[in-house]
Amino acid sequence: MTTPEIRDFPPRPDSPARGPVLRRLRAVAVPAQLVLAGCLIGGAPVPDTVLLGGRLLLLVLLGAEAYVWLRLRRLGLSRRRAFALLVPRRVARYVAHEARIMASLVRWVARRPHGVGEAGEAFPHARDQAAVAYGFAFVCAAETVALSYLLTDWPVVHAVFLVVDVYTVLFVLGMHAAAVTRPHVLAEGVLRVRQAAHVDIRVPVARIASVRRETLFTHEKRDGELNLTVGSQTSLTLELAEPVDAPTFLGAPRLVRVIRVHADDPKALHDAVTRARTTPPPAPGAPTTA
Repeated sequence: MTTPEIRDFPPRPDSPARGPVLRRLRAVAVPAQLVLAGCLIGGAPVPDTVLLGGRLLLLVLLGAEAYVWLRLRRLGLSRRRAFALLVPRRVARYVAHEARIMASLVRWVARRPHGVGEAGEAFPHARDQAAVAYGFAFVCAAETVALSYLLTDWPVVHAVFLVVDVYTVLFVLGMHAAAVTRPHVLAEGVLRVRQAAHVDIRVPVARIASVRRETLFTHEKRDGELNLTVGSQTSLTLELAEPVDAPTFLGAPRLVRVIRVHADDPKALHDAVTRARTTPPPAPGAPTTA
């Protein structure tokens, strides 16, 4: 079981959303833009007419894509459905992951954890990776300053590397922010195990055959097992009576029967899962006590 946020995009129809003219335009415009960008970054002289033509070609392509988007929306398709028709599935999943990373920065600053309701118990798991994340972000920031100084005489190259380096710093901090704002959650008979912004799996407590505390620092890749390491370690092992789907980053299905996770307080998570497994669910319509 996966969460709605990271579930796969809707299936594509047999007929493409773009017509043959737009497909040919993309086949010409995208490689042309890549070649033009490579020439500018490499410092090769590019005539003004070629630059103007490249810009006009890009504007025409963007306008055509916007027209197709509006046409799909007028046909009654949702934003998610229209996006899935226009963007390749793997690209869509990658873009969605990057969006979750950047959104996690905002949640981190605002101290608003994701997916933690009033009835749920949250179990943080990011503490043991904080030092590494901050150290890596500092190294990336230092590299940004150094490259800005070294590339001063090449303004185009300087601008490109500045954007890439700044985004890298934000990405590193965003990965840690995603781990901070997306703890494991136990609520309503479901354990939600997560890692950064790319793993979010709902495990029904009824499927958990056993849960045990064990700290492991080495993990071999095996079929049917999922290791969600934090700081190269896991502290809790879940063995399932029935497999759950833990799709890969690009959406390929993967059934697992063993899930190893880490928590800042593994005893609290172990005890909470044990209580949830041993406590019978309330009968339908039974009154609840305050």
